[in-house]
Amino acid sequence: MQRLLRSLVPAALALLLAPATGHAASPAPAPHLLSTLPLGGAGGWDYLSFDAPHRHLFVSRGDRVLVIDVDRNRQIATLADTPGVHGIAIADDLGRGFTSNGANASVTEFDLRTFKPLATIVGTGEKPDAIVYDEPSHHVLTFNGRGHSASVIDPAKGAVVATIALPGKPEFAVSDGAGHVYNNIEDTSELVEIDTASNKLLHTWSLAPCESPSGLAIDTRHHRLFSVCDNRLMVVTDALDGHPVARVPIGDGPDAVVFDAADSTIYSANGESGTITAVHQDDADHYRVSATIPTRVSARTLALDPQLHRLYLSAAQFRHHRPAEWPARHRA
Repeated sequence: MQRLLRSLVPAALALLLAPATGHAASPAPAPHLLSTLPLGGAGGWDYLSFDAPHRHLFVSRGDRVLVIDVDRNRQIATLADTPGVHGIAIADDLGRGFTSNGANASVTEFDLRTFKPLATIVGTGEKPDAIVYDEPSHHVLTFNGRGHSASVIDPAKGAVVATIALPGKPEFAVSDGAGHVYNNIEDTSELVEIDTASNKLLHTWSLAPCESPSGLAIDTRHHRLFSVCDNRLMVVTDALDGHPVARVPIGDGPDAVVFDAADSTIYSANGESGTITAVHQDDADHYRVSATIPTRVSARTLALDPQLHRLYLSAAQFRHHRPAEWPARHRA
């Protein structure tokens, strides 16, 4: 994930994304900004994660995680002592959450209702970044940026139970909920598939002409994966056999992407453009840009509220002006 400049003040932005009405004579309302919630304090940010059953948004903030009650639009808790935190995985069936702590190769397990830490699990690969929960195996996987590996954690044992070598530096990861986890490999522009029953790397697929893939989302119904790339492309891949399906233009500096199954739309957060590209899925094999939504320069990570069709983004408010040296792409 990108580093942030020290002169930035983060804020959480909420966008309402209305689904299409389905009537040609009544176009869907344009997406618009609902509210801005200042977060304050030192530190940059990384992944956002949404706990839909509890209606909580988790925002990583350098050495802690902020918990936002989205219905009351306010912060209700802080998870402290998560050094170098990148991502937050939600395991609602276990009532647990897990943070990837990049600074000390550990994972913090916490209670989803009380937000109290329950355990610190050590021994992941170097610099755990993306983190995902796989419900079929009840395992948590961290994707380790410097370790070029995935660490498999069994929460019942509170320990790393397997390490999976990867062909390069991993980025975002998603689970299909059926025993497979997918991950973008940034420096080789590849996509990998992991079998979570055997903890084996099953396939490695090229994403060419994608450059430096970061964000990854999945449509489990149609078995489609959506990778966003530095060269202003979103690449659609068949999750069953890895064949390329489509390429769609997006904005500059994409980092996160989500899929809203209710309105068949993929949303790419483009931090350098200060936009979201909305891509409509006409069917499993055909995609088109349906809207370009202004946000804020640096708004590059996002999470979806699938119930209300809202996007939440972390962004920066520049104290004076956007620095000329704003980095094109810097990975932590």
